[in-house]
Amino acid sequence: MAPRLFLTGTTGYIGGTVLDTLVSKHPEYEITALLRNVPSTFTSRYPKVNIVKGDYDSADVISDAASKADVVVHSGNSDHEPSIKALIAGLLKRDSASFLIHLGGTGVVADWQQPDYLGHVNPKVWSDTENIEEIISLPDEALHRNVDKIILDAGVQHSDKLKTAIICPPDIYGSGRGAGRTKSVYFPAFFEEIKKLGTSFYPGEGTNTRSWVHIEDLMIVYAKLIEAAVAGGGNANWGKEGYYFASSQEASQFDIAKATGRILHRHGLISSSEPKQLPLDQVDGMMSNWKIPHISTYMFAANSRTRADRAKAVLSYQPHAPSLWDALEADLLACK
Repeated sequence: MAPRLFLTGTTGYIGGTVLDTLVSKHPEYEITALLRNVPSTFTSRYPKVNIVKGDYDSADVISDAASKADVVVHSGNSDHEPSIKALIAGLLKRDSASFLIHLGGTGVVADWQQPDYLGHVNPKVWSDTENIEEIISLPDEALHRNVDKIILDAGVQHSDKLKTAIICPPDIYGSGRGAGRTKSVYFPAFFEEIKKLGTSFYPGEGTNTRSWVHIEDLMIVYAKLIEAAVAGGGNANWGKEGYYFASSQEASQFDIAKATGRILHRHGLISSSEPKQLPLDQVDGMMSNWKIPHISTYMFAANSRTRADRAKAVLSYQPHAPSLWDALEADLLACK
């Protein structure tokens, strides 16, 4: 019998690229996707993908679909508790063991709540192996921690039936391949604020540093982990140790602002190539339309530094996509 997978978030940047990757790499998989609205090109691009209509609040729909799947890959809203609870409930209805792979994020270890490091480099670099006990014991106010705890608890309580993993990408660049969103989160947001300000920018010293990964390198982690799940777990780690960072490089906000300024100035989109230093309170007032307190401080002033030690050790992860600097111009111009 073909492996049965249930995917959510398949019109998003990450989830859509996961679906496209699996359809291309594993046509033998029987895939079902949760869709609230079906993109116009979806059925022509993915004619063999089964569709269930619903959204993250469609608990009965989600639970039923999960109960029929060997592997669930949950993308989209990393903080939505009803959907993760519905997925777990559905998987626990199965007679045989099943796998849940959830999209988290390295925002969970970001220092946006530590004023001393905003706009300044934090020397802490998080390893998903060496620091795993610290990661799974983070305070409740850490980003994504609410859902991470639900998944970890379920993996411990039902370890015989439910194998869980959380993929935590850093900031992502590169073009997605799905039928919905194909742009990253960071650069469209940065570009919009630059348009309002008329110049590229950085807070404080601008040495605050974040890890990055190309969307295609992230797909290596996804494909290898899903393949391990389909194989019954493979050599992958699950449960408490099933945290997977995916970073391939780092960059400071100052270096990104400098490179962005040069590119946008060269294309006549801003008047000066030199980025502007901004006070933290001005940066904190940005992105107000997102309605998320301090989201711009998190995006532009915080540190989030991680190493993908686990994926390299157990999944033989070797990033090889173009670097952030090689892809930066294309990413920025896609935001026009």
